[in-house]
Amino acid sequence: MSIKESILNFQEKLKGTSCQLIAVSKTHPVELIREAYEAGQRAFGENKVQEMVAKQPELPADVQWHLIGHLQTNKVKYIAPFVHLIQSIDSLKLLKEVNKQAQKNERVIDCLLQFFIAEEESKFGLSLEEAQEMLRSEEYRALENVRICGVMGVATFTEDQAQLKKEFSTLRGYFKTIQEEFFHGAPHFKEISMGMSSDYELAIAEGSTMVRVGSAIFGNRNYQK
Repeated sequence: MSIKESILNFQEKLKGTSCQLIAVSKTHPVELIREAYEAGQRAFGENKVQEMVAKQPELPADVQWHLIGHLQTNKVKYIAPFVHLIQSIDSLKLLKEVNKQAQKNERVIDCLLQFFIAEEESKFGLSLEEAQEMLRSEEYRALENVRICGVMGVATFTEDQAQLKKEFSTLRGYFKTIQEEFFHGAPHFKEISMGMSSDYELAIAEGSTMVRVGSAIFGNRNYQK
């Protein structure tokens, strides 16, 4: 199946749902991203700042760039002028740096709080308690150039449907808890980013509003790059 066919296939699958497709373009060349763009895809996810910064000028201005990988504070300044959504906020320190760089660029940057939901030590993310402590802090309340729009999580890499369901359900529960305590009645707090190529259907059934799909669109990644 071509990239165009894959994109059209996903558009058809997501029709009637409130779920958006984020095409994960990390390690894939600009030419392939352009093919997806020409098929109507606008939101693309990258893991590495360096890669996103290199690709951004090569593609149309209306591409929505999502940073989905772990973000170091010293790299924020490179994406602050154009990033559409940072999905991987996992500390107050990082959020403060995003706010600082957003201010310099005279913009408000949308962000998701990344939660740790997997049974894998290699994953990043906040616990519910850490997120609540952060959102209750005076330091967070003073930030005027960031906007928290929801939550993100990376599930365990497993074929165990029951475990995946449990992890997606946990993230949805975190979203509801945070929404009720801190964002009650805030229309912008609406995103639950969960689900990838292998488990997106289950994620959608569990309430995902953004699925991050790479290999099912672009084929297997080239990790040699």
